[in-house]
Amino acid sequence: MSTVDLTGKVALVTGGGSGIGEASVRRLADLGAKVVVVDLVEEAARRVAGEVDGLALTGDVAHPATMPGVVARVEDELGRLDVVHLNAGVGGGQLGVDERLDVDRYRTLVGVNVDHVVYGTCAAVPALRRTGGGTVVVTASLAGLAAMPSDPLYTMTKHAVVGYVRAAGAALAGEGIRMCALCPGFVDTLLLGAAREEFTEAEFPLLTPEEVAATLERVLAEGEPAQAWIVQPGSDGMPYRFRGVPGPAGGQLPPDVVLGRNA
Repeated sequence: MSTVDLTGKVALVTGGGSGIGEASVRRLADLGAKVVVVDLVEEAARRVAGEVDGLALTGDVAHPATMPGVVARVEDELGRLDVVHLNAGVGGGQLGVDERLDVDRYRTLVGVNVDHVVYGTCAAVPALRRTGGGTVVVTASLAGLAAMPSDPLYTMTKHAVVGYVRAAGAALAGEGIRMCALCPGFVDTLLLGAAREEFTEAEFPLLTPEEVAATLERVLAEGEPAQAWIVQPGSDGMPYRFRGVPGPAGGQLPPDVVLGRNA
């Protein structure tokens, strides 16, 4: 596997106090980075940051002021920003197909899974420009590539994330800023909740957070802009190959400005 040296670099991980985020923090620290651990739970952020000699910051990433404040603090205290892992996420927990929709839970879901990615990207990109380039990796899900009928709302948010990464990643590529998505299958974290017992009874293999973090390293070493990397148990991570869509019957291309060539 290709490796990457992050000595002297600064990395930021949201949702870094547990699960995939915690594993990513440790992986990035092992690669030499100074890691900023962002989590809603202050105790968790401090614990993980303390174990890797990192910086702990707390806040609600779904709030529009949080990520700009985090990035400003990182630049002020550490002087630069090179790698951003927008990993924080929550499960849907409801179908969202009829009058039983819990609007508050829905808004929280969209706020953390979608808004946080946009706020985090918009806050990080100017800092990455000042550094001279860098990488943004967003934790999506296989539910961003395929339907998960047990949780349509979660599926919706992760499809939105993958679409955003593909478009924004292409728009940023010319600036030396890579943006990619991680699309893991089912991971053995607290997000599984009570369903973990069902996976165990079915003898279904679950990913470990460390396996997802290993693919994060591969993305940093080998990833191309706008890719979505699949992570499944027992196999190396790999970029997903999206199929094209049919164009007009005459074969014409959209105007350059739509494709971003003149952006």
